[in-house]
Amino acid sequence: MEGVYKCMLFLVVIIAVIMGQTLATKYTVGGSQGWDESTDFSTWSSGQTFKVGDELEFKYSSGLHSVTELADEKAYKGCDIGSSLKSFNSGSDTIKLDKAGTRYFACGTSGHCDAGMKVKITTTSGGGSSSGATPSGSGDGGGSSSGSTSTPSSTSTTSSAEGARSLGFFYGIASMLAIEMVLFVILA
Repeated sequence: MEGVYKCMLFLVVIIAVIMGQTLATKYTVGGSQGWDESTDFSTWSSGQTFKVGDELEFKYSSGLHSVTELADEKAYKGCDIGSSLKSFNSGSDTIKLDKAGTRYFACGTSGHCDAGMKVKITTTSGGGSSSGATPSGSGDGGGSSSGSTSTPSSTSTTSSAEGARSLGFFYGIASMLAIEMVLFVILA
């Protein structure tokens, strides 16, 4: 009987890991337009709720644009690219939002930040699915980047993000039940 309890504890741990991975959402910054001067990043980001574990994907034309993470709000408001914490220029950068707080991003190309190509991302620590999840153009969110660009998303992107999160949750539950049934058959 002790073996059954150990197996059940192991199952609970596995399920927690699976569910944690399925609840994260990847946001394409700027939605369908991406990381581009024509995108209104403030509007894009205002409709989003970013959670710890979510990811920002910046999609853009490498060589024409870049992504620079700025140190603070003062640097963000003044487009002080010289105060950058990190810079990316691959054309496809992914940044994980790994802690609650605000992060600031701007295009490092001269004049682009001043033209509005910047985003402020605020990340909350809450678990579960993000409400109103859509890729934002202005954002400050924590995480690491891997050289990608952002494109602006429309309201339909919000539905896609929420749908993907719900589907992942469903697969997590289904996996848990399948494992539990196998263990029950083996241990019964």
